Amino acid sequence: MAASTEAAFGMANMIDTQALRDGNPRALAKAITLVESKNLAHRGQAQALLEEVLPYSGNSIRIGITGIPGVGKSTFIEAFGLYLLEQGKRVAVLAVDPSSPIAGGSILGDKTRMEMLSRSRDAFIRPSPSEGSLGGVALKTRETMLLCEAAGYDVILVETVGVGQSEYEVASMVDFFMVLMLPNAGDELQGIKKGIMELADALVINKADGESLNYAEQTRRHYQNALHLLRHTSFWTPQVLTCSSLKNENIEAVWGMISGFQIDATKNGSLQDKRARQAREWMNKLLHGMLDLKLKENPEVKALLPELNQKVMEGQTTPYVAAQTLINLLFKAT
Repeated sequence: MAASTEAAFGMANMIDTQALRDGNPRALAKAITLVESKNLAHRGQAQALLEEVLPYSGNSIRIGITGIPGVGKSTFIEAFGLYLLEQGKRVAVLAVDPSSPIAGGSILGDKTRMEMLSRSRDAFIRPSPSEGSLGGVALKTRETMLLCEAAGYDVILVETVGVGQSEYEVASMVDFFMVLMLPNAGDELQGIKKGIMELADALVINKADGESLNYAEQTRRHYQNALHLLRHTSFWTPQVLTCSSLKNENIEAVWGMISGFQIDATKNGSLQDKRARQAREWMNKLLHGMLDLKLKENPEVKALLPELNQKVMEGQTTPYVAAQTLINLLFKAT
């Protein structure tokens, strides 16, 4: 057995599920490492662990936070996290780092960016490389959230890099999706996509202090008017707030807004419905991914694929017939 495989099995066997449920950060870190492992032997063990802790998950509020580079996401998360700690909450931060498409490495510097928050025993910060997955969101973030909930964390903050499709990915896995904005950053709406506006449960204008205070209030009014033009089918009316992470101003209002959302969504059942829908959609996405992997791993498919690609490109057959031929090979259909 290879050394890496031996280490992998050793790591899996050393995970103490009870310690994880007791909130031991070391046990949680090991569990997340197991879930993130690419080792094939780990997949079954990771899923078995998730099945075991699943009954103890789901008791947190999952908050997605995104925003353009320079908006102050890390500063906001640290200020917000420290405030939550003062309220007696346990906070987990899942910060997704952009992996290099060339070297595959990530900065993974979130603990240095959130130095004060990382010192607390009631805070857990886990930087995870995106590994090139859609929108820069780590592939295993959903499973990691379950582990954090089983470990007793009340609030889970998912920070994304704020580029490309990442906003859509984050919104599909959290309860409350928040977009951080800058005051008066040129265009009044900063070129924000209508789709993102429809996804957002709240827009928070950060850096509302000093000379930017008046600009922040003007920006808040512009965003609020823009949101009123959109039709929202949910019970919740998206709000626009201002705050200053640097001066810890209005942070309590942001939490008050999210708490109100959580209370209302729990009472009317929309929170449970949303999570159920997200789980179903994630299962379907995994199913498509697994089928695609099985297709590519099939030796007969691999052998025939170049020929079919060429025939499709030359117009000798239709894409449908080519795809159906490959599917028949995979399932040995006649």
